[in-house]
Amino acid sequence: MTLYLPRLKQRLAAVALLAALTACATRQATPYDYTALKQSKPASLLLLPPVNDTPDVGATYSVLAQMTQPLAESGYYVLPVSLVDETLRQNGMVNAPDIHAINPAKLREIFGADDAVYVTVKRYGSVYKVIASETAVAVEARIVDLRSGKELWQGSAMASSAEQSNSSAGGIIGLLVKAAIEQVVNNLSESSHPIAGIASQRLLSAGRPNGLLYGPRSPLYVSN
Repeated sequence: MTLYLPRLKQRLAAVALLAALTACATRQATPYDYTALKQSKPASLLLLPPVNDTPDVGATYSVLAQMTQPLAESGYYVLPVSLVDETLRQNGMVNAPDIHAINPAKLREIFGADDAVYVTVKRYGSVYKVIASETAVAVEARIVDLRSGKELWQGSAMASSAEQSNSSAGGIIGLLVKAAIEQVVNNLSESSHPIAGIASQRLLSAGRPNGLLYGPRSPLYVSN
């Protein structure tokens, strides 16, 4: 009997490890807590100019221009971004970090929206990776109730040209030439803009796992 004891201990240890890993996976898959968002019941959204954490100066307005659509299609009324931008400029607010620092109650007073959408661009542009050239956009967002200042939801999303299938034809030399050509084309054709549109859809379209809930203008809206 003692001859099998070490093997039994090993099996028990393996079972314990598997249980621990399963528990971790279960915790990671915990559904998002939408209690605050459901209680707020936002109908109108103020989409603020995104903070740009990338070297590309065009990232802010490239992303901003493509975020109204997924929010509107999700059932929310979004204040016209051109009107919001002009109003902020007339009040001397031109830098996104300064705009994000405005007191929520003040934004409510000026624009009358229920909630504000705060977006940060974490990655935008093309990167040369020796045998591949990738154009990627990564964005984060959070929604804040302008009536209470409480955060209701937050999320992140990314899109990349590397998601498309790549051919390895031509060997290593062919891959190097292909990557160099793609880098030049990407820099000349503003290829980040359509990628930013995909990332925006993934971030702000309702119905995705841990994404936004449908708004009151959507036929899929559920009132609680």
